[in-house]
Amino acid sequence: MFTLKELSSDSVETALNKIERYRLLNEPWEAESICRDVLEVDPNNPRALIGLLLSLTDQFSRKLAGRVEDARALLPRLPTEYQRWYYAGIICERKAKALLTHGAPGVGPVAYEWLQEAMTWYEKAEAIRPAGNDEAILRWNTCARLIMKHEHIRPAPDDRTVTLLE
Repeated sequence: MFTLKELSSDSVETALNKIERYRLLNEPWEAESICRDVLEVDPNNPRALIGLLLSLTDQFSRKLAGRVEDARALLPRLPTEYQRWYYAGIICERKAKALLTHGAPGVGPVAYEWLQEAMTWYEKAEAIRPAGNDEAILRWNTCARLIMKHEHIRPAPDDRTVTLLE
């Protein structure tokens, strides 16, 4: 229907700055669109890849199907193993928070599983983090505090059998 217009390579830096601005304005779809424009011109731009991943996770609370898979598909394109593991944790943590925001009955165990997976990724990232970079520790602690603060965020019971009444 439309042929998208290509961003000039001279304007990539300005566009990258707009990504963060739109995310801060809670307009993740606009940030996503800009990221995609930058990646058309510079397919391996780390800031655009991370911006796209984060803008996709910003949309988790909007009940948009496929966003988790879209975000995870970007992980192999990130330049370092640390980033791949750290942002894998971000995806899981944000999915858990989106589930909790919707507050459906029985969501606690599902959110717990997502938070546990996030914490596992953060621990892996922590083990190889650059000197002076404790962001994986900060995120791990946030997940742990979230679990400790809310009684309904617990593992699913091991015994899932149903007893029928006679």
